[in-house]
Amino acid sequence: MARKRVVETLDDAAEAERYYYKGNRHKQLRAFVSIVKLGTLTRAAEALFLSQPTVSLQLQALERELGVPLLERRRRRINLTDAGEALYELARPLVEGWDNLDRDFQARVKGLKAGRLTIAAGASTIQYLLPELVRRYREAYPAVHLQLASVTGRDGLALLRADEADFAVGSLLDVPNDIAWAPLYHYDPLLITPRDHPLARKSDIALEDLSPYGLILPPQRLTTYRLVDLVFQQRQVPYQVAIEVGGWEVIKAYVAAGLGISVVTGICITDADHAQLAVRNMKRFFPQRSYGVVMRKGKSLSAEARAFVELVKPGLLGREYDATGHPGR
Repeated sequence: MARKRVVETLDDAAEAERYYYKGNRHKQLRAFVSIVKLGTLTRAAEALFLSQPTVSLQLQALERELGVPLLERRRRRINLTDAGEALYELARPLVEGWDNLDRDFQARVKGLKAGRLTIAAGASTIQYLLPELVRRYREAYPAVHLQLASVTGRDGLALLRADEADFAVGSLLDVPNDIAWAPLYHYDPLLITPRDHPLARKSDIALEDLSPYGLILPPQRLTTYRLVDLVFQQRQVPYQVAIEVGGWEVIKAYVAAGLGISVVTGICITDADHAQLAVRNMKRFFPQRSYGVVMRKGKSLSAEARAFVELVKPGLLGREYDATGHPGR
């Protein structure tokens, strides 16, 4: 009799456990999304403050109910099946929307009087493009805590994928499959030289004219260096790099001091720079640089993030330049 009661108790417990994992679809999807985002069951369990067996049971229950495998486990790697990829695209915005429900609700009720917004951007974007947008945003939503994360391109994408930034603002050469990019601002490439430089007096500059002079460029890992190198290589024009240094302000100062010449993006040239530098438009040879909003596909933006994106409109800050590097009208 006692044995029978023990068996019944165990059966009841097992049935209750099956019902628990089967009946809570939100927890199943949350576990599934966390596993995919973080790459392992262990990391997902840590992020969800659950045990690894619990997360595993939630995943198994989801696969059993849907009738398809969602993940392929190969050694330590976890890969999405076709069905898993389809579910992930549907489930991620739902899970993130649910997780952000309280925050979004408070933002709606309080009119963005409380909240937090994190934007990833490169140093030049933060210095030259964002100030006007940030000023407008702060005037409209002064209580929102705004964080600008200064990062390189790869680090910015990593922040987006880890949900440590709401979105990024910047320029992309190669757009990954999981990233959406909307280019909005366009800047011409400009040659800058000292005002007494031989090229400053030349009206029609060819790419070959730059060959005798040392270029001052950002480090090789950055987009500007890669673009300059690509253009010279494609046209089979020799060139020489005299100095690699980070920061447009430093590059402009070194050029003004006569230490070399440079090809820069128009975003960094201000009216005051024309007093010290000779500027020539090089869009005949080099491509424009486009800047815009960078987001992870399927990302559910918070109310704070949506309010900032509304400020980002084409033509607000982008410039066209004449042959001498002055903004056109």
